Amino acid sequence: MQRPGKEQPTAVMSHYPTNGREEEVNTDADSMEAEEAEFNWEEFMEETGANAAPHTTFKHVEVSLRSSFQPGMKLEVANKSGPDSYWVATIITTCGQLLLLRYSGYGEDRKADFWCDVMTAELHPVGWCTRNGKTLMPPEDNIYLRKAIKEKHSDWTEFLVQDLTGARTAPANLLEGPLRGKNTVDLIVGGSVLELRDLSDPFLYWPVRVVQNVGGRLRLRYAGLSDDQRAQDTWLFYLDVRLRPLGWAVENQLALEPPPGCRSLKSPPDWQEALEEARVHGEKSPLPLEVFKDHVDVSEHSFQAGMKLEMVSPWEELQICPVSVTKVHSKFFFQVTLDDLSVGAAPRSVVCHAGSPGILPVQWSLKNGVGLERPRGYGGHDFDWADYLKQSGSEAAPDACFPDTWQNRGFAKDMWLEAVNPHRPAEVCVAQITQVRGRLLWLRLQGVAKPQSECIVDVESTDIFPVGWCEANAYPLTPPLKPVCQKQKQIAVVQPEKQLAPFQPAETTPVTLCPPAGVAPVAVDTGSANGRYCCSKIYVNHRCFSGPYLNKGRIAELPQAVGPGKCTLVLKELLGMLINAAYKPGRVLKELQEVEDQSWDSQEETLKAKYKGKTYRSTIRIVRLAEQIPDFCRKVCGKLQCCPNLFGPALVTDKCPENCSVQTKTKYTYYYGKKRKLSKPAGGEEEEAAAEGEPAKPARRRKKRKAIFVLKKRRSSTVDYAPAGSPQDSEEDEDMALQSGSEGTSSEPREDHTDTSSVEATSSRPRRAAALRRSFGAAGGRDAGEGRRRSTRSLSKYQPPKGPDAQMEEEEGQLVLDSNPLEWSVDEVVHFINSTDCASLANIFQEQDMDGQALLLLTLPTVQECMDLKLGPAIKLCHQIERVKVAFYRQYAN
Repeated sequence: MQRPGKEQPTAVMSHYPTNGREEEVNTDADSMEAEEAEFNWEEFMEETGANAAPHTTFKHVEVSLRSSFQPGMKLEVANKSGPDSYWVATIITTCGQLLLLRYSGYGEDRKADFWCDVMTAELHPVGWCTRNGKTLMPPEDNIYLRKAIKEKHSDWTEFLVQDLTGARTAPANLLEGPLRGKNTVDLIVGGSVLELRDLSDPFLYWPVRVVQNVGGRLRLRYAGLSDDQRAQDTWLFYLDVRLRPLGWAVENQLALEPPPGCRSLKSPPDWQEALEEARVHGEKSPLPLEVFKDHVDVSEHSFQAGMKLEMVSPWEELQICPVSVTKVHSKFFFQVTLDDLSVGAAPRSVVCHAGSPGILPVQWSLKNGVGLERPRGYGGHDFDWADYLKQSGSEAAPDACFPDTWQNRGFAKDMWLEAVNPHRPAEVCVAQITQVRGRLLWLRLQGVAKPQSECIVDVESTDIFPVGWCEANAYPLTPPLKPVCQKQKQIAVVQPEKQLAPFQPAETTPVTLCPPAGVAPVAVDTGSANGRYCCSKIYVNHRCFSGPYLNKGRIAELPQAVGPGKCTLVLKELLGMLINAAYKPGRVLKELQEVEDQSWDSQEETLKAKYKGKTYRSTIRIVRLAEQIPDFCRKVCGKLQCCPNLFGPALVTDKCPENCSVQTKTKYTYYYGKKRKLSKPAGGEEEEAAAEGEPAKPARRRKKRKAIFVLKKRRSSTVDYAPAGSPQDSEEDEDMALQSGSEGTSSEPREDHTDTSSVEATSSRPRRAAALRRSFGAAGGRDAGEGRRRSTRSLSKYQPPKGPDAQMEEEEGQLVLDSNPLEWSVDEVVHFINSTDCASLANIFQEQDMDGQALLLLTLPTVQECMDLKLGPAIKLCHQIERVKVAFYRQYAN
């Protein structure tokens, strides 16, 4: 039930220009916490794992998106073949402002249906040709249509009379003028006049003026009230049964009087004058009747005075109370009053109809496990409906009086949506469903202080909306409250604007992280006063070499300068830009984790990257002192294998001192020149070899292998796999790490979305790669030298055929196959998976029709993405697949 609410007090905010949005910075010196960016549903659900309520469950929103044109409407369409000639067509379906039409005469034959745009096609309502002296005839080039009509009718006129009798024509105002092509909701413009039924008297109406239309949710102001009296405004969805077109009350012999709560604001002559003004204005700009085509009329009820029922209390929060029918106004409306047995209690009543949300049959609360509030003054400790009805001498309202009280319309617990704050109807909040009982939803409004954050709504309430509704209608959404960090005071970081041209002078696109002149500076930590903790501009020199990680085109779109401002904030903003400019943001985030120097005065900052729908977070150490920024920028450039002058305090105006534009790429990057060294986890094969005294082998660059399965011709019949730690082994390790980038590794967000440390991120890839190559390294160890430890553990439960050779292979952890895996059927693949420790995944292979060839093409990224597996099960499965590949190479590749 809507109640008029007061406007939210506006906080004093200072707005700085940003890239496409305004970021509010509180100018109160006592609260200088950094403001979070505007709320984003996609990021919120990705970070929290929340599920949105299906859009189809919001019936009123679905209806509001329908076109004003309805299937079956007829209109006159201009013939392309003949000038000034038209023919009648029927609307088959609509899609926005596009109409699918069928010429009259085709009947049910849809082969000649055609689309046209309401905004560009020449369309007119039926009768327009007659009024304007135009010719109505079938298209001259449509011989089939002309022949079909002539076979049954003597002329066009006879056919049209028969075809148009009883037909609906498309409204003229939707085909011509300012309302052309608009949806139903868009027909309601500011200033439109309607009539609104009073809450307490069903026979009382008064005109209201539309002040604001937000996707069909209307802010209404009673006629006669001014802007100063906006506290009396009412918010209703345009489909609400209380709204009627202007003139409804007079046509149905109902009273037109100002609402009782507002009558004291004006004298009777003033109210009468306001009524006349509303009528005149409504007649000048009438609201199209198409607005009310989807309104559902109030159905007749069968309640009688004295009946008792349960009802969601409109007066108390989260309470379901016993109520009684105290008055039947008509066959459509009745009055219910809260049961109160206390002495001298003032009656509290509300007008209802058969479809009113919140009215429930007796025993509904008991059947749904919901507490029922005892009437005030009730003597017993435990409320029992049977005893209560017997004591009061009344009867319960039959279940047939109520709408479907069990259907939940597809809502479920922990779904998220957007909901109106019942205490402030102008506010729409992020909301979570905490409980579903029958057709009632218990909501928790985010960003609202308790106890007002809890409310109960009906599944068909017009005060709930799907995720993204506010954004689609450009209306503010109250986001969840976030805890304020008291450890560090920060100013708000302003998102820099993108430059228009890649090589504009730096002075034309500065990004300042300090307030403009005339605005009170924002307090920062105590060390900022002497300037050591603040820096000047940091330049992005677009002409410098960007390295293998950063996208040159995205770098060119960055501003040429960031700052001045606090060192940590400027650098955090810069690093965020670089991450977003990367080919694989997660990989750059991993590299930045390793940038560290013991001599730096630094602090930890959390940065995040998004890649292929996943969000990655890591803690990066950023310097705090201005004199350390040049060294920090150079080390970051070195880590990203780009020109040392790509970004830093120095502006490169013409030619880079490094002359990087003409140098080969091998000057800065190991990727093109030297072999990139990847750290191995403790206890890995590299360290074992070193402990055994095996000399390190020189690294050599090999052509990167493709990530698909390829049959290669072996040099000899003997097994010739490179040992772990060899150049080939390292190459495979790097390829796997680069291919996976930041996907599927420990730098991914975990289930609990905690930050991942740099140690975990750097050690996970080598550990995974070594595990997947163990079967390769065991066979190659014999040729590499006896100092190499062989892998003797087999994870497979698959039983190979017995024999001397098979026994020897089993001892070395190798798998022996009975048949060529390229020829395996789906059942044989499922049988193999069932024989391993991945048997729980066999049904996935059955459902996906995976045969032997498909099995051999699977890789770790493919398994994770297509089978939707977590990292642990995916690695175990890939280990078994790698064993099959090894056996295939050994037994059948030659």
